[in-house]
Amino acid sequence: MKKLIQKIDNYFHVSERGSNIGREIAMGVIVFFAMVYVLPINASILGSIPGTNTTAIFIATALCSAIACLIMGFVGNYPLVLSAGMGMNSYITYTVCSQDKLGFTWGEALTLIFISGAIFFVITMTPLRKRIVNAIPNSIKSAITVALGGFIAMIGLRGCGIISFDKGLPSLETFNNPTVLLGLGAILLSFALSQSKGFVGKLSLVITMGITVIVGLILGALGVPGMPQFSAGYSNIGENFSAFGENFGQCFDFAGALSSVSSIAVIFSLVFVSLFDATGTLIAVGKDSGVLDKDGQLIGGKRVMLADATGALLCGLFGTSTLTPLAESTIGTSSGAKTGITAIVTGLLFALSTLLYPVFTVFAPINGLTPVTSFALVTIGSSMFKKLGEIDWKDPIVALTTFIIVIITILSYSISDGLGMGLIVYALLMLVTKRGKQVNPTIYVVAGFYLVNFVVLALVG
Repeated sequence: MKKLIQKIDNYFHVSERGSNIGREIAMGVIVFFAMVYVLPINASILGSIPGTNTTAIFIATALCSAIACLIMGFVGNYPLVLSAGMGMNSYITYTVCSQDKLGFTWGEALTLIFISGAIFFVITMTPLRKRIVNAIPNSIKSAITVALGGFIAMIGLRGCGIISFDKGLPSLETFNNPTVLLGLGAILLSFALSQSKGFVGKLSLVITMGITVIVGLILGALGVPGMPQFSAGYSNIGENFSAFGENFGQCFDFAGALSSVSSIAVIFSLVFVSLFDATGTLIAVGKDSGVLDKDGQLIGGKRVMLADATGALLCGLFGTSTLTPLAESTIGTSSGAKTGITAIVTGLLFALSTLLYPVFTVFAPINGLTPVTSFALVTIGSSMFKKLGEIDWKDPIVALTTFIIVIITILSYSISDGLGMGLIVYALLMLVTKRGKQVNPTIYVVAGFYLVNFVVLALVG
């Protein structure tokens, strides 16, 4: 037994990094419970697309997350955990599959995700992605984090019913709906618990989710409408995996997905969404996890990126949206997690959760709202605004670029569009102010590709 423990210690450099195996395992469990909300949220967001099966998406997300976390642990050896990004699933739902926008079917969207995932995987295996990360100035990296926070917070407010888009423009909803009030209460409770010290603060999302479910079930039993409940229709595990089996492999509808010129623009966009959604989140949590050094440069970047690239390659095949490193990774790193053992434990628990789907039916949408889970997006999004303090506000070009990235991301519901517009503005202003030599040439290349992307979308749209 001692020899096995020593081999594990040596392989993962546990003692070398100042940790121990027991702590790494405990952090893996804690991180899983802090991010398990992703499974029902991703299922509910993508489940609103016509032709989807919420059960199948749940299992697909759990399996892909498990595989990606295991790769991160065994290959990358970092305590980063991965699951569905709240940017990509919203992009698929509200842009690619929206009948008001691009109008692709679920099968066609999965095909486009699969193709873009393959391209994304190839890009990750080259030095290009690492160069892009290292080329972005630290202030802009912080702006990406803030933009991502505002984006997912907006999704959370909408999921709780506090912000409504029924009138075309976002507006504050009236608080006469019990479901909305439940979501509002969850947000306030989460904010309060997140300020606590120790494990209460670190597990504030899980505690809030549990309390919200219990309160909702009690109110529902008392006759209050619009409360969460368990669905007996999802109690058969065999049927759940059968639904996943039917969802598996829908990504091979190449004829339908590639039937129009707009498909090329969508694939191009999906690659960039994958690249910058995943890379943006990696930047957001990179310093705390040891993936980025003090200068914001990637350490062992290819091994770390292999995990989310594999997730991007598999997600279309399995039937879910692209994975990304999640901000909840910092819960483990801030508590002493140093190695990939944390990611491995989280991955194993993701795999186990596929057998527990009936428990998660209580998180199903209620008249289109998801108050039991959406509060977590608001809490996480708000916490990412602390990165505002790391932006060089004395530089007017950086300040303006930050504004563009944040405002466009939130209003367009796309972190990729926000970053693209921001980098174009940044590159242009640096040139006209004769500061062009201060910019890494890679930024000009990326900004140029984004410009081409916007032009193509304009021509086909």
